[in-house]
Amino acid sequence: MASTHSHPQPPPQVVNQYNDLLRESQSLGNKISELEMDRNEHKLVEETLQPLEPDRRAYRLVGEVLVERTVKEVLPSVKTNRENLESTIATLKERLHDKQKEVAELKSKYNLQTEPSR
Repeated sequence: MASTHSHPQPPPQVVNQYNDLLRESQSLGNKISELEMDRNEHKLVEETLQPLEPDRRAYRLVGEVLVERTVKEVLPSVKTNRENLESTIATLKERLHDKQKEVAELKSKYNLQTEPSR
């Protein structure tokens, strides 16, 4: 008589925790992509403004209002915003790595099976 070895079912709270971690990972990944796009836009603006004369007219969108400034007024804030975005992206990537590590540990510890993507 052949015996079937089935893995014990993980507790429901573990499955819920696993699913929550997967959702958080996906959310972090989406946010990182969004911020990377913003950073790339800032970089493009920075590269475009760099060679221009400092007193040349430049426009900046502040909230929903387009404000007239000069290149020398706009460029530093664009650089600062890009640097802040890079810092935030790095922080979020670390958090994502930690979440993915937790997911892998839970999956390994409880032998969780995932459904194939469709």
